[in-house]
Amino acid sequence: MTLDETPRARTDEDDQLASLYTDLAAVDLYPLWTITRDLLTPTPRPRSVPWLWRARVLTELAERALRLVPVERGGERRVLSLGNPGLAGQPYAAGTLWGAIQCLGPGETAPAHRHTPGAIRFILSGDGVATTVDGDVCDMHPGDLILTPSWNWHDHSSTSDGPMLWFDGLDLPMIEALDAVFFEPYPDVRQPGAEPHNRSEAEAGPGPRFVSGAVRDVLTAEHSPLLVYRWSDTDRELSRLAAESGAPLVSLEYVNPETGASVLPTMSCGMHRFVPGAKTLPVRRTGNSVFVVHRGSGWSVIDGQRFDWSAGDMFVVPSWAAVEHTSGEGADLFSISDTPVLRALGLHRELTLDAAQQVTGVFTPANLDTVSV
Repeated sequence: MTLDETPRARTDEDDQLASLYTDLAAVDLYPLWTITRDLLTPTPRPRSVPWLWRARVLTELAERALRLVPVERGGERRVLSLGNPGLAGQPYAAGTLWGAIQCLGPGETAPAHRHTPGAIRFILSGDGVATTVDGDVCDMHPGDLILTPSWNWHDHSSTSDGPMLWFDGLDLPMIEALDAVFFEPYPDVRQPGAEPHNRSEAEAGPGPRFVSGAVRDVLTAEHSPLLVYRWSDTDRELSRLAAESGAPLVSLEYVNPETGASVLPTMSCGMHRFVPGAKTLPVRRTGNSVFVVHRGSGWSVIDGQRFDWSAGDMFVVPSWAAVEHTSGEGADLFSISDTPVLRALGLHRELTLDAAQQVTGVFTPANLDTVSV
């Protein structure tokens, strides 16, 4: 109000409007005309923020948990979940995705159970561990992708004399938002394992296991009948794509060999190879993604923040965040995303930006590389 303005006298209509708002609040009603801008935003406004978790920190804390925390019925799993600082203390990497590091010690068994959220395992280090999925014993090796689809019994068992670490990805936040989480423990600690191991591999049809272009998903409850995608096959396909395209980055998506759709109805899994000196233009996509650096090093700029990464690091790209990648020595990055749901519902959007449209900053929080001891 300026000096020459006179305060407007309160009218009876003002009092009636104030009374209306009071009465609406008392019966849990909300006038849309006061909240439209918060609900119908011009672009997505995810609560999760770009973030990175260092492999060195993750591994040190996982090793401490291995010494101090037993795996037994009740706790079920020795898992350190990635908590995004934008989600107010929730143990989720992004609004729709769970990401975590799981560790299993020598000779241990993580008890059998099943749940409606679907899950994937991307193996980081170690050997001699198997995940049994509905009776199919799936051997696990670094770089392999293992599926544990919704409502499939699964347990993890080690015959090794050393630990194994892997990345867990789940659609748990999405299923929780749909109020559809169910969980059930298996009657025994372990399922009876069938021989031979890796039955789904032997029974998988001749269809492609990977797609390098667009995947068209439909609303379906089906998951891939192939439960194990071996690193040797993935590496071979990436090498072929890189040689044929000559592009700085080649990407593939793991798919159902019978249908060509994503491996799970709610989550896609991908692998991305950066050739030495690779640099990509910034891209915006709807949907959240979590990346795991399998090998190599580089950096990503996510909505103006630079994150330097190397093998074992994990980072999140929230929905519609502009992201560009650079790698001097070359790198392979694994990823999970909620893209299948967006594609099936017609909500997937993608926009490539000119390099000048992305403002680069450097992200160096003081606590990124520290561990409390």
